[in-house]
Amino acid sequence: MSFHAPFLFLPGLLCDAALWAHQTANLADICAPKVVELPARRSITAIAEAILAKAPRRFALAGLSMGGFVALEMMRLEADRITKLALVATSARPDSMEQTETRRRLMKLTEQGKFKGVTPRLLPTLVHAKHLEGSVADTVFAMAERIGMETFLMHEEAIIGRRDQRPLLPKIQCPSVVIVGADDQRSPPELAHEMANGIPGALLHELPQCGHLPPLEEVEKTTAILRAFISQS
Repeated sequence: MSFHAPFLFLPGLLCDAALWAHQTANLADICAPKVVELPARRSITAIAEAILAKAPRRFALAGLSMGGFVALEMMRLEADRITKLALVATSARPDSMEQTETRRRLMKLTEQGKFKGVTPRLLPTLVHAKHLEGSVADTVFAMAERIGMETFLMHEEAIIGRRDQRPLLPKIQCPSVVIVGADDQRSPPELAHEMANGIPGALLHELPQCGHLPPLEEVEKTTAILRAFISQS
C-alpha cells in the first residue's frame, strides 16, 4: 500500500471542514488530507502553536483567509516541518485601521445578541455576486452557525492582533502556491501578487468571477490547482 503524505487544510473565519469538502474528497488518492478547524484562541500565535502541537512531524499545509494567517505563523514558528504551502484568499499584511474598525463593529453587533445578522452583512464581501443565493451561500450560513458567537469573537480578536508577515515571505523555502479570486473584496488580488512576488518561486493562480472563497466558489479549479501542486516533485 502506498504512503500518502499528510496535507492539513485550515479554514477561514466562520468556516469549518465544509469549506474544503470537495478538495479533501477528491485529493485523497494523492495525499492524506485533513481539515484542522481553528481552535478558539485570542491570538494567531496561540492558534498556530495549538495546531503544531498535534500535527504530524512533517506535512503540507493550505490555509484560506484567517487560515492563511495561521499557516504563515506556523511557517514562522516551525518552517522545517512544512513541506508545501498553499495560501488561498489571504494576506501577509496586518489589519489596517479601517479593517480593525469594521471588525470591532461586527464584534459589537455580536455581543449585542445579533450574531445571526453578522453573516448576511459579510456575505456580499465573501462571495461573487452570482453566489449570493444558492448552495454556496447556504454552506456559508451553515458553517457560521456551527462555529458560533464565542469562537467568532475570539478569532476576530486574534486577527486584529496578528503580526506583519511580509518580512517572512523571502525566507519561505518550500514549494508554495498562492490562489485568489479575481473579485475577492476581502483579500484583493494585489495582496496575493505581493505574497507570490515575495516568496521565492511561488506560483500564482487568479480565478475569474470568484470572490473570497475559491474552495467553495470554484471547487473544480481549486482542486485541480492543488492536485497539480501536490503532484509536483
